[in-house]
Order: sequence, then structure tokens, then C-alpha cells
Amino acid sequence: MTARRSRLSLDQLERGVRACDRGVLARAVTLIESRNARDGEQAQHLLARLLPATGAAVRVGITGVPGVGKSTFIDELGMKLIARGKRVAVLAIDPSSQVSGGSILGDKTRMQRLSVEPSAFIRPSPSGLSPGGVARRTRETMLLCEAAGYDVVLVETVGVGQGETAVADMVDFFLVLVLPGAGDELQGIKKGVFELADALAVNKADGDGAIRARTALSDLKSALRYLPRRRASWQTRAVAVSGMTGLGLDELWGVIEEHRAALSASGELATMRAEQQRSWMWSLIRERLEQAFRDQPAIAAALPALERAVQAGTVPPTAAADQLLAAFRASRS
Repeated sequence: MTARRSRLSLDQLERGVRACDRGVLARAVTLIESRNARDGEQAQHLLARLLPATGAAVRVGITGVPGVGKSTFIDELGMKLIARGKRVAVLAIDPSSQVSGGSILGDKTRMQRLSVEPSAFIRPSPSGLSPGGVARRTRETMLLCEAAGYDVVLVETVGVGQGETAVADMVDFFLVLVLPGAGDELQGIKKGVFELADALAVNKADGDGAIRARTALSDLKSALRYLPRRRASWQTRAVAVSGMTGLGLDELWGVIEEHRAALSASGELATMRAEQQRSWMWSLIRERLEQAFRDQPAIAAALPALERAVQAGTVPPTAAADQLLAAFRASRS
């Protein structure tokens, strides 16, 4: 029987994270993700201590439909960045098992080279029940990685059409990977996720897909003329890349660096990050208000029956919500 690991003190966690001890960093992330009240309190104290050491990393969100090759792309990009002397953290937000709540994808087996690279840290985070498949503590995990000295934090989303807004609101640069010849390059411009993009990358621009990728890239560049600017100092770019061969990745990283320089010079980067902090505060308030709501005995007693009635169509959702809120207000008076 394996002995249970002893709980690390706050000082041990802080020292380990600052020293980029990946074992301690992994335990700190586990602490952040815990729903245990005691763990939550320690996690917040740890974040408060580490906050002055955060903020220097380049934060990049990466999304795309399943099958677009996100993991292969990230594996190749990460290795190229490490070759440049960067330290790379990858936060892979996976779909969760509806039975166990755990990750159902083998994150580290999908990024075989990065997973054994000393200058990389890969953390799978099950999306659980959070809206849109966004892991509950991705923001906090990103800060831990920055405090550990990682220069680049890549956040890989599930890519199922939900949650991309949440990820775009926590990173500096939002990249959408596109399949060549999928027939939706122009139609996709109308989708909300394209409007969030700082760059579009046509992936798999190699082998038989090279010609299709060039066509898709041309179509995207033409369509981008009609896409409204997300940032005053930046126009969305389109490039062709290959996660298999590395084609176009140096160009793409150059675009990311150019974006950062442009937003830094205009002051938009600082403004954007400040707004992200405010948004994060309100997301935490909503989460904790809902938990406080559910924890009230009167709510806990009435909620199951009301949920069944709403599902059965015998009680309107508005009436159920009013009844629950009235019970909550009465319990607080």
C-alpha cells in the first residue's frame, strides 16, 4: 500500500513553485483545483504570496474544432520555443467524464516530446461542470506557472464551440486553428469565435493538404477585411502552418511577438489585463454566490423537487427561480 503524501506547508509550496520544482507545482495546481474549503483557503494564501512574481509570461489561448490537430501543433510549437530558450507551460482543458468527472483524454501522450522536456510543464485540467468546458481554476493555474518562471503559457481549449470567450478573456493572444478545405472558411468568419481571434492559422498545410491550405488561407485573408477589429492597434492575421513539419510556426510566433509589441506600445495590453482581473473577480463572486445559495438548508431541501418539476414542465423556470430566491432571502433575514 502506498503511503499518503504529507501535506505541504504554505512556505514549502511557495518555495517549491518559485524554484520551479515541477512536483511541487503540480501539487500546488491540485490544491488550486480542490473544492475542499481548507484547501481553498490555503490556495488563496499561496496565490497572494506569489502574485508579485506573475504577469511576465506571454499568454496564448489556442482553440479549434476536434481533429484540427491542436495537440500536435502545440507539441511542435512548444519544442520550437524551448529551442529558443523559452520555458513553456501547457494548460490542456479536457472534456470530462460525466461519470467520474476526470479528464478522458491522455494529455501527456498527445504531446509526447513536450511531456518529457525539462523546460516544459503540461497540466491536464478536467473541465468538470464549469460553463463551456473551461476548467474552474485555469486562471489561478496560469498564475502559478508564471510564478514558477514559465515564459509562455499555452491554454488549449476543448474546441467544441463553448467556453472560447472565457479563454479569450484570460489570455493576451487568442489563436484559432482552422482545417484546410473544410468548406467553412468564409462561413466561419461569421461565427463568434472568429471575432475573438487575434490570428487564424490554417493547420495541416503539408502533404496532400498543402494546396487546400493555400486556398483556405487566401479565402481567409480576403474575408478578414470585413471582420471588425477586436483591438484598435491590431488587425487579425491569417497564416498557414503545419504541426507535423513545423512549417509556418516561426512566422506565427513572429505575429504573436508583433501583437504583444503593438499592444504594449498602445497601452492596450495593460488595459486588457486590468479588465481581465475585474472580469475574474466577478466570475469568482458569481461562483461563490451560487455556492452560498446552494448551501442554504432551505434551498437544499426545496431544490431537487423544483428541478424535477421544471424538467417535467409542471412548474415554469421563472416561478421556480422566484420561489427559490424568496426562500433564500427569508433564510438570510
